[in-house]
Amino acid sequence: MQRTWRTLGLVIALLVAPVETSGADFDVVILNGRVMDPETKLDAPRHVGIRNGRIAAITEQSIEGAETIDATGHVVTAGFIDTHHHGAGNLWGVKVGLRDGVTSPMDLELGTINVDAWYAEREGRWPVNFGAAASHEFHRMRVLDGMPLESPADGNDFAKLRNASYEGDDTPDWAVTRASLDQLNAMLANLDEELRAGAIGVASTTGYMAKGVTTLELFNVQKVAANYGRLYASHVRLLGNANPPTEATLGAFEQIANGVALNQPLVLSHNNNFGWWEVEEHLQLLRGQGYNVWSEYYPYTCGSSTIGSEFIKPDSIGEMGLDYSNLIDPRSGEKMNREIYDRIVAEDPAYIIILCLPQREPWLPMWLEVPHMTVAGDQMPPVDAEGRALGWDDPYEAYNGHPRTAGTHAKTLRLAREHGVSLMQVLAQNSYWAAKHLGDAGIEAMKVRGRMREGMVADIVVFDPDTVTDNAGYKAGSNGLPSTGIPYVLVHGSVMVRDSKVVDGVLPGQPIRFDPEPKGRFTPLERESYLERLGVTNPSLHDEALGATTE
Repeated sequence: MQRTWRTLGLVIALLVAPVETSGADFDVVILNGRVMDPETKLDAPRHVGIRNGRIAAITEQSIEGAETIDATGHVVTAGFIDTHHHGAGNLWGVKVGLRDGVTSPMDLELGTINVDAWYAEREGRWPVNFGAAASHEFHRMRVLDGMPLESPADGNDFAKLRNASYEGDDTPDWAVTRASLDQLNAMLANLDEELRAGAIGVASTTGYMAKGVTTLELFNVQKVAANYGRLYASHVRLLGNANPPTEATLGAFEQIANGVALNQPLVLSHNNNFGWWEVEEHLQLLRGQGYNVWSEYYPYTCGSSTIGSEFIKPDSIGEMGLDYSNLIDPRSGEKMNREIYDRIVAEDPAYIIILCLPQREPWLPMWLEVPHMTVAGDQMPPVDAEGRALGWDDPYEAYNGHPRTAGTHAKTLRLAREHGVSLMQVLAQNSYWAAKHLGDAGIEAMKVRGRMREGMVADIVVFDPDTVTDNAGYKAGSNGLPSTGIPYVLVHGSVMVRDSKVVDGVLPGQPIRFDPEPKGRFTPLERESYLERLGVTNPSLHDEALGATTE
């Protein structure tokens, strides 16, 4: 018995042994902060030690490091993950995102094309983590509009590419034209190649292509990703429509039904319009049955898009209960009207506008409280008032566009403070739930992010819960003002924001992707084999019956 107690005492001593503190034990230490972890619900004063890009210690014991951050009065938590960031491939967008606490900006709604080359451009050269899905929209442009798109393109390019799609016949085929069976197979094969090369999943701006994308096309686009067990993310069709028989919820239910049939990870982009409550109920019920499904919101009552978008056209805008007085020109900050709309859309259909939806006002505080509804800013391409792409050294005041590009995440923290919403809840929306769902979708890099635990990657944000706020507004000159109250941000253990200033010349960003595979998985869609899989032994349907034209 005495020997047993001695053994037990040794085990206890090992378990409670203090962290070694000889000299500079860590690369960086963050002292005296309120450490919060939405996964374990840890909320306590702790010191954090970082070594080799990882969280090596979270402790009450004294620790020392080569660099010390005093986090007294501040929250220390996992860096924010934004899955819907159209400025993620642009250095100015990355810079302003860092001021907003974003360490992993990704574009899973529009996505990219030429995935392998897109990642190669950033490997070892990027200040934050980077990742993207394969773009359904861009592959429609390549096939239907005949646009070569040989170089990588992403959210920074979509306006100019949409403009280019009008050249020739003045018709953006990617948005309004139904694909033939051969064209559909070409698109699907291209998307399969992107997934083979390591794309996170497939992204689709279906709402912008609602007249061109058939239900058969959409199901098979989702299936291409499901063949790899990867996620599908989308701006659903009919978004914002409140009138039967084309309610917005139907667009969400279409993609949910496809995802359930395919047992596919699924994220619905910006579910912050009419019917969001129905969609969230479906997602919650499905999660209860084990499906990996979730949604996003951004904390603004105004959205943003290109002025030539189909749902803003005269025969469509009324379906959302809106008119052209709901549009704002970000270059002037003034409301628009039908005359201004007609002039600009004729000159530049890719002109970025702001669209205000007053019905969102009572909904916005509710979104803060919805479980598994993640914060994703839908950040717009960083351009100035002349449409010129911004670079790292351009001032924040130069940005022209929606303020969500600069202030999304800090705004949720401010709103939570003002509305008495649990800080732990909003931190889960900003980091943990995105990391969990993406990790459950097989993305290894997300299994070690979004959490404040020993062994996790040291993507960390330090903020003052009493003062953190967004500063960007709709007035020209204020669109890109950075958030404040976030004095420190770390990416992979490197300090990227120090004393509220972004550090230049440090490039610790890591790729968020799947490993490339040696062989693709796509099987072309054929009428006979398609029907045979359904048990039909004498197929005789025309291509039109499969939802495709016969061009």
